[in-house]
Amino acid sequence: MTAPIPRDIPDLPAIPGIPALLPSPVPATAVVPPVRRPLIAVFRLLTALTALAAVTIFLVLGSPVRALSHFTVQSSILLALVLAASARRAWTARRPLRSSLTGAALLYVVVAALVHHLLLPHAAPTYTMAGTTTAGTTPALLQTIADHALHTAVPIAAVLDWLLLTPSGRLHLRQASGWLLYPMAYLAFTFFRGEYLLPGTPGRYLYPFLDVDHHGYKSVLGNALLLGLAIYALAVLLVALDHARPNPVRHHGKTGFRLQPPVG
Repeated sequence: MTAPIPRDIPDLPAIPGIPALLPSPVPATAVVPPVRRPLIAVFRLLTALTALAAVTIFLVLGSPVRALSHFTVQSSILLALVLAASARRAWTARRPLRSSLTGAALLYVVVAALVHHLLLPHAAPTYTMAGTTTAGTTPALLQTIADHALHTAVPIAAVLDWLLLTPSGRLHLRQASGWLLYPMAYLAFTFFRGEYLLPGTPGRYLYPFLDVDHHGYKSVLGNALLLGLAIYALAVLLVALDHARPNPVRHHGKTGFRLQPPVG
């Protein structure tokens, strides 16, 4: 007769020399083939060229140093570079840029547009980008067109690209605080620029709510704090909308795998 089989079989000791198996998830790029998106690439490239053309008009017809000191111009250049790189990746079927970079570029141009339309609709000509035009009708008209392009057309195109041509759920709340570093650096740059220029210089401060000559540092820092909180709230809103909106980009390529119903 054979011995009875015990109910509880103890675990066998591990065999030395055999490493434990680690989970190896298959990346999506190994399952879903890359897809070229030429129409998206063309749209992003046209938006980038529009932003660069408008910036070039301000650099050529006005003061280049003053033009480059504007938050709108700096954010538009960043957006143009990001869109150009994204267009190249969409054309060559490569992975998209990091969401922290694309989200920051989108946030900054939206902030510039909102500040222009909400806080500067009746500002003095010394605070407007189109107010520093050279003599002549044609340069003034070109700068007005460029002003509308940077503050209206390009931000709308950037928002449409994000809503309709970018996968959803890529932005994260932890990125919102990092996006505030550039506005804080721009505030420090504004103070340094104002101290460097002589009192009475036209355009010493480019925004009325940051004009230390008229409001003093205490009021300007209060305005900057309120604006910073508003920028952070807008960043959080963008993250929330990014996770709430449907995904406009879906992969329909064949993966090579078929799921069969379970047997039994």
